[in-house]
Amino acid sequence: MSSTSSATRVLLGVAGGIAAYKSAELVRRLRDGGAEVRVVMTESARQFVGEATFQALSGHPVRTSLWDAQAEAAMGHIELARWADHLLIAPATADLIARLAAGVADDLLTTLVLASKAPLWLAPAMNQQMWAHPATAENVARLRGRGVRLLGPADGEQACGDIGPGRMLEPAVIARAVLDGAGAGDELSPLTGMPILISAGPTYEDIDPVRYVGNRSSGRMGYAIAEVAAQAGAEVTLVSGPVALSAPFGVRRINVRSALEMQAAVDTELEGKAAFISAAAVADFRPAVVAGSKIKKGDASLSIELVRNPDILAELSERAERPFLLGFAAETDDVEQHARGKLARKRLDMIAANRVGVDGCGFESAENAMTVYWNGGEADIALADKRDVARQLLILMLARMAEAAKPGDAA
Repeated sequence: MSSTSSATRVLLGVAGGIAAYKSAELVRRLRDGGAEVRVVMTESARQFVGEATFQALSGHPVRTSLWDAQAEAAMGHIELARWADHLLIAPATADLIARLAAGVADDLLTTLVLASKAPLWLAPAMNQQMWAHPATAENVARLRGRGVRLLGPADGEQACGDIGPGRMLEPAVIARAVLDGAGAGDELSPLTGMPILISAGPTYEDIDPVRYVGNRSSGRMGYAIAEVAAQAGAEVTLVSGPVALSAPFGVRRINVRSALEMQAAVDTELEGKAAFISAAAVADFRPAVVAGSKIKKGDASLSIELVRNPDILAELSERAERPFLLGFAAETDDVEQHARGKLARKRLDMIAANRVGVDGCGFESAENAMTVYWNGGEADIALADKRDVARQLLILMLARMAEAAKPGDAA
């Protein structure tokens, strides 16, 4: 792929870990996404992967040392630092993370980090015990406090045979995050430091110790919003119903089961939040009585009395001081009518509406499409991966928050 002057310029740093072999694939993914890539390797990384591989894939010479006489005659490391739109280090080992946290500049890669104003992304890769060590946790927290964006790590089997968090994310996931961040960085920049509360997933309303009333929500949409917001620098708290998903890195998750538990968690966590995004599919009803033991088969039919669950969003909207409220409406028909009705009835700031029960969209799908409504406006978000939909939704939310904050805007 030929580069253009408008292409995103990614400086990829490769540190010395077994996951370095994935970085070759990462170069290809970045270039397929339209980026121009240049590679810097540490001396340890050269023990795992050869320079020729990266040179062939990137189309540029690979830099490995501050002591390259030809390059440094023209202050090559400064030129590289200025060239980059984004710095990405993958894999980022425990040692490298520690040196970055301490501000060490003892090789080309760490020197470039200090010499560049470009956003820094790290894709950690290390043994699960190293990732869990308090020293690593402190170093990661320090870097996050400086605005460094972390991608992963993932959970799973590791080269050493251990199982747990510490695997480098797959190249396609890393490339997409960086390229998406490059494309929407300015639009999402107001999220930096913003405290946000998000609810996601279903609620389970117990009938007895074995059975429950639930719904088909996978939680993917809410988790995608949490992930994108956290990567943009927001302080995200996620109240989650039962889902088979891992919390996005940097997101504080609170697990709940029922609607009443979700209401209690939201009430506890709401103070100080700038926005509440209610993406959870909260059950409207719950059994009036929960049996203490398993209900046995007996008669040919069984009747269970259901009572209304609290409407979390509607109750929040009644408060004199409340954050920006973004609700969701999952509908099977008359989507706009029902969504605008909820927007007005619950006095929300925005509502994201989508049609469910359609193949490839909504519940249990990796993709989604929606129309977002607010008082006096609306915007369509076309069918796309839920992370892309989340990004567009957050951009719309930020624009509306900015508009509502203008003097004289009563909406």
